[in-house]
Amino acid sequence: MAHKSEFKAESKRLLEMMINSIYTHKEIFLREIISNASDAIDKLYYKSLKENLGLSREDFQINIVPSDTARTLVISDNGIGMTRDELENNLGTIAKSGSLEFKQSNQSNKEEDAKTAAGGAPAEDISIIGQFGVGFYSAFMVSKRVEVITKAYGADTAYKWSSDGTDGYEIEDFADFKAETGADFGTKITLYLKDDVHGDDAEHEADEVHEHEHFSDYTREWKLKDLITKYSDYIRYPIKMPVTKRDYENKKENEEPKETVEIETINSMVPIWKRAKGELTDEDYNKFYTSKFTDYNEPLTHIHSKTEGAATYSALLFIPKKPPFDYYTKEYEKGLQLYSSGVMIMEKCADLLPDHFSFVKGLVDSEDLSLNISREMLQHNRQLKTMAKSIERSIKNDLKKLLANDRGTYEQFWGEFGVQLKFGVYNGFGANKAVLEDLLMFESSESYTNSEHAHKYTTLAEYRERMREGQEEIYYASGDSGKLINNLPQVQSVKDKGFEILYLSENVDEFAVNMLGEYDGKKFKSVQSADFDMATDEEKESLKSVNEDNKDLFTKMKEALGDKVVTVRATNRLKNHAVCLTGSGTLSLEMEKVLAQMPGGGGNAKADKVLEINSNSPIFTKLQGIQDDTERLGKFAKILYGQALLAESMPLDDPAEYAALVNEQLVS
Repeated sequence: MAHKSEFKAESKRLLEMMINSIYTHKEIFLREIISNASDAIDKLYYKSLKENLGLSREDFQINIVPSDTARTLVISDNGIGMTRDELENNLGTIAKSGSLEFKQSNQSNKEEDAKTAAGGAPAEDISIIGQFGVGFYSAFMVSKRVEVITKAYGADTAYKWSSDGTDGYEIEDFADFKAETGADFGTKITLYLKDDVHGDDAEHEADEVHEHEHFSDYTREWKLKDLITKYSDYIRYPIKMPVTKRDYENKKENEEPKETVEIETINSMVPIWKRAKGELTDEDYNKFYTSKFTDYNEPLTHIHSKTEGAATYSALLFIPKKPPFDYYTKEYEKGLQLYSSGVMIMEKCADLLPDHFSFVKGLVDSEDLSLNISREMLQHNRQLKTMAKSIERSIKNDLKKLLANDRGTYEQFWGEFGVQLKFGVYNGFGANKAVLEDLLMFESSESYTNSEHAHKYTTLAEYRERMREGQEEIYYASGDSGKLINNLPQVQSVKDKGFEILYLSENVDEFAVNMLGEYDGKKFKSVQSADFDMATDEEKESLKSVNEDNKDLFTKMKEALGDKVVTVRATNRLKNHAVCLTGSGTLSLEMEKVLAQMPGGGGNAKADKVLEINSNSPIFTKLQGIQDDTERLGKFAKILYGQALLAESMPLDDPAEYAALVNEQLVS
């Protein structure tokens, strides 16, 4: 006789609120029920090890049987099953968890378990995944009715639990469990799926549903295989399902191929990240990466680690050979796959990766996380934050090892993802510069002037090691490419004196260097700044006299140029070039160029420019000769200013005017 009971302390509304707040996607129900089945098998396997029941891992399985005509989905297992009291306790109270209690009660017995299991499977192979109560009720997201037939191991009586998920449930004795399930013990869950919902169904207009809800998809072979592979591929027991096979090889012309139905194991069962590193090859890792993360290229390198302590987890991370096509767009979503004991919780957990390592792909598996956790809960999960910091350190350390041991591969990585690391230094007001500074690379004058220099890039540590005795600053220059920077007027004399210069050729470079401020006690200094000075005291005095003697000349040139420059002066920093531009404020010439390319008015930001004339050049002598011809001097000033802009790869203010002035001088 059926015994009807109400849910203890929970109403229909509470059930709906719990499901909607915990689960983002309805499809998650299958993951939850399969995890519960795995838990039930784990409990019986554990009991067998403790009591020498003679059961082996090969005796267990989980079966999935869909029916399109009946609109049902059956999930069964030959695990430990439930007694009537356990049905009442586990399914009569929402969020009551027999699995959780089992896990907690055995937490302190690990050493004893290991001894007991010495003759069989290791005790650590017993892993209760989650909390049965809440996970089970996710079935009502897709079902209008759920029936559970169960028989506990060693019990004489089976029971049937049924509910439509509203006010209560019924429990009754079930006569012939083996005839129904083909097993002597275990649990069989039948989901009676909801009717499909279409956007124009009037009766659903007030419901909070998607425009279309195809619940019948959960009877489709392709859908179930996809969900099992996605969420439950690494459940340790075989998940079996009838699969349709079509014989195309023997089919006759104009006939449909013969179809047969075979029971097939859908899941792979053994996570690669739980296998010992020593038994895995690079080919194993590469195959897993290309299939799991749908990349045609093999990864550049991988990181396989297991961490215990404040955060206990296994991680398998990959650095791609190339970024995905949308990597540098706002559409790109960073994140690692997050698993709990081999069961996927989240496909892209962004909180596990800092932005500066957002290119990393991979997964993290922890037994310390519950399956029943929402994105909102994860954001405040202390365990997750501890894992994230540990993962950041792991990525940094492995990149440093790659840099030290395989320079060619690291430079290949840098060519693809270096911009992201430099942006990471600048982002967050330099909060991550200590993490990233030793990973940074730049071109330098060594690559262009020293034929024995083996590398295209140099690290800050390598530059620091090569600094000349007495050099107090790290010198750099900015431009559109290393080749163009190498030919800048301001660079040549510094190179001639034997000093190395970092070449900053990407938009983010100077912003990142300014955010760094210094490296290993040495501040950064641009050779293009107005206050950069390598002159001796004698040279400084000589230059001071030149500027004082030609004060009127430079004043007239400044008046001709207006607010284009803040001053005009003589310089001895140039070798062969007649003129150059330097910046005298916090905004450099290169920063002005970068900001000019940005939308939203960034082009209004202007650097304070100084026009510097080579006091040893014939041009300076020419200027002195025409200083009384104010009009001609003004034209010369504009031409020289234009030349200085072009040398910096900056746009001319008025190209037509510049061309006309040059042509005029050519024929005069």
